[in-house]
Amino acid sequence: MKTHELKPHVLELACPPLPVVRIGLIGVGQRGLKALRRYADIDGTEIRVVADLDAERLAEANRQLQASGRPVADVEVGEQAWQSVCRRDDVDLVYICTEWDSHAAMAVAALGAGKHVAVEVPAAISVSECWQLVDAAESARRHCFMLENCCYDFFALHTLALARQGQLGRITHCEGAYIHNLRDTFGLSGRPTDTLRTWMERRCALHGGNPYPTHGMGPVAQLLGLHRGDRLDYLVSMTTQADGADGILGKVNTTLLRTVGGAGIVLQLDLTTPRPYSRLQTVCGTGGYCQKYPLPTVQLVDMPEALTGDDALHFLAPYTLPAVEPFAEEGRRKGVDNVMNYTMDARLIYCLRHGLPLDIDVYDAAEWSCIAELSEQSAREGSRPVAVPDFTRGRWRELDGHRFHVVGD
Repeated sequence: MKTHELKPHVLELACPPLPVVRIGLIGVGQRGLKALRRYADIDGTEIRVVADLDAERLAEANRQLQASGRPVADVEVGEQAWQSVCRRDDVDLVYICTEWDSHAAMAVAALGAGKHVAVEVPAAISVSECWQLVDAAESARRHCFMLENCCYDFFALHTLALARQGQLGRITHCEGAYIHNLRDTFGLSGRPTDTLRTWMERRCALHGGNPYPTHGMGPVAQLLGLHRGDRLDYLVSMTTQADGADGILGKVNTTLLRTVGGAGIVLQLDLTTPRPYSRLQTVCGTGGYCQKYPLPTVQLVDMPEALTGDDALHFLAPYTLPAVEPFAEEGRRKGVDNVMNYTMDARLIYCLRHGLPLDIDVYDAAEWSCIAELSEQSAREGSRPVAVPDFTRGRWRELDGHRFHVVGD
């Protein structure tokens, strides 16, 4: 295995504050346009430039900027448009909403140009790309934030607050997943697949493991303080035999991970069976249990019986994280379409504007994203245990748990 040079780390990296965060948005498809609309509600930001392969999508982006009363952005169109965004002097944050395969190369280039980066999930598709992200962020001493919105899910945040107050005891086992029936999206519900084939379908059809692990992994990592006192040690993975012309129908991957500290994690990916939507969000500790799906459930050791449904939600409601809850409340007050997405972006901008460490760092991006390649390797080799790299190069012991920073810390 390649040995990576020990450089000054970027754990808890704090950069000079940015009074206004000037954004270059790469990719204005579905995710990119949603992000652009969200930023209409976030103060202290400017969309300076948008880039895409499609000129009409760029025109739509500017129509939406105008409709929300914001100035139109410069546009860059074509295969090399993203490179122009990275080179601009009037961009502080490069925001990447493109296909998975392009994430790492764009993020590395942006970091090399001295920009902060926000990149959609997964941030990389291979272990090599994960190391490239870490090396680039450490060399540039700039932030690489992976846009994992599930870390800002209300149930995940309340569970995290409950755990931080000691109500769950020592956490020994967690489960996370992305279970989402995309048969229509992939064209597997009685329609010809060649008419609706998407880049996501192609990636999932060809992949032998879990190419989309971060929705399940993000909240778990914050609960367990990964690379902040513990880290992933190894994994084993199994993928079911699939059906259909594309080899995707019925494919389910299950990956088991163990941390150095002895906690166990189950991750699942299921995009084509009829199972109802779920991210599992299961936490088992010596003092209690929480699970969001299929029915919110809380059971503490001193409770005579489990609380479920609204009773569970009412119990969790007082357990909040003071650094995060105001942003979620702000999103609810503004009536935004998706509160957890808003909370994620509002927290990102707050931290950049105040020179604070971010909630999700480059080591998170690497640690969660590398599961894609490693799960495939394990599954294709008979579920052989595969070691997870230590992207901090031994510095994971220097911190004691995950923190959401605020002014005045």
